[in-house]
Amino acid sequence: MAGPRVSGMATLPNQLPKLAADPAGRSLGLDLPPGALLDTTVEGPWDEPLLWLADGPAAPGDWLRLAPARRTAGLYPVLVGGGGDGEPRPDKWGLDPDLASYPGDHDADEVLGELWEEYATREQDTDWPGLAPAGTPDADPDVRAAEVADALTGGAGPLEGVRLALVPARRSADIPAAIGWCGPADLTDDVAELCAVLRSWEDRFGARVVALAADRLVVSVAAPPRTPAEAAATAAEHYAFCPDAMTGGGHASLRAYAEHEVLGARSWTFRWD
Repeated sequence: MAGPRVSGMATLPNQLPKLAADPAGRSLGLDLPPGALLDTTVEGPWDEPLLWLADGPAAPGDWLRLAPARRTAGLYPVLVGGGGDGEPRPDKWGLDPDLASYPGDHDADEVLGELWEEYATREQDTDWPGLAPAGTPDADPDVRAAEVADALTGGAGPLEGVRLALVPARRSADIPAAIGWCGPADLTDDVAELCAVLRSWEDRFGARVVALAADRLVVSVAAPPRTPAEAAATAAEHYAFCPDAMTGGGHASLRAYAEHEVLGARSWTFRWD
């Protein structure tokens, strides 16, 4: 059995064990559909459940119905799995919470700067430009998250058949570290570094982690860049965060990526090959 986390993540009360005796979550003010608690890691069972996972595919409106779990139980909704070429069940992803430190121990600018120097300069041949300016909100971040979640449910594509999950986390940005997600393992062994960036995106762009697949991450954006210059600055962050984002989407340049994937976009999708 894996040991307890020694980072700041360990001090967060985990309400998921209560669902073992109360599957509908009534004691937590919830009304959950049928589901199961998952604790599987690469080292075997974790000391506590990592997430609750619904038995069936999510439908539009499900995210919004479980949104109160954040306030009543410290549990954040996230869509997980899906079809496509990846493994749909998170307990088959090789989760490794032992590798995740505490996101608050990292600085987003430093993380992105180091990743830029290691990966992006091979193609961009420029110094790290620094963090982009904050966007102007055009929606409530949680409302935008629900809209993006609804758009991902019931459709086709790589995230077809996603299920709703609940994860004990301090904030939406911490979800990947809280479950020990290793989707970007080729980029960094410690996903908490990327969670620090997600925290910064929460603050500057009203971002929320909406969906996770084995190698994919979708975030909603309530304050997207509105000018080409703002989009270009944000695209540089995307390139450091996920170097495959630009090339994987078939974009020939960072400017083209910024124009088509960042400018005014209500969600951002990343995949690590």
